[in-house]
Amino acid sequence: MPKVDLDKVPVKTGSIYPDPYAAEMAGRSSLRVGDAGGLTQFGANIIILAPGGKSSMRHWHLNEDEFVMVTQGEVNLIEDEGKTPMTVGDCAAFPAGNANGHCFENATDVEARFLVIGTRAQSEIGTYSDIDMKVTVEGGQFEFTRKDGTPIG
Repeated sequence: MPKVDLDKVPVKTGSIYPDPYAAEMAGRSSLRVGDAGGLTQFGANIIILAPGGKSSMRHWHLNEDEFVMVTQGEVNLIEDEGKTPMTVGDCAAFPAGNANGHCFENATDVEARFLVIGTRAQSEIGTYSDIDMKVTVEGGQFEFTRKDGTPIG
């Protein structure tokens, strides 16, 4: 059956970021609904932000498009231009190659959720706008380095 039972989708917590950045993702969890439905060409995740939670470090993708729609609560979209409040039904699109890094923060006292849909490129480079870090993804394997390619840590 194509319907994804959200009650049966495991909640993913924690971060794949190296220290010290992993700790900044406290208050963030996700439901990998695309994986639960067997999708392979693009990802679809419900991101859950507790009060004070942040979706990610501010970043942009070289090869992957991203689309976000707020489904519960309110978040702030953080990008080069500053903060943009977003509420239920609001959408944002991030085309591949646009170097305007983005992330979302929950500055309220209630849980917020948003749906993220993104392409899954064979090779990807993500660049983090505010810190000296990038991620290279090849074959589903993530490698975090400094922007010049040297190891972190």
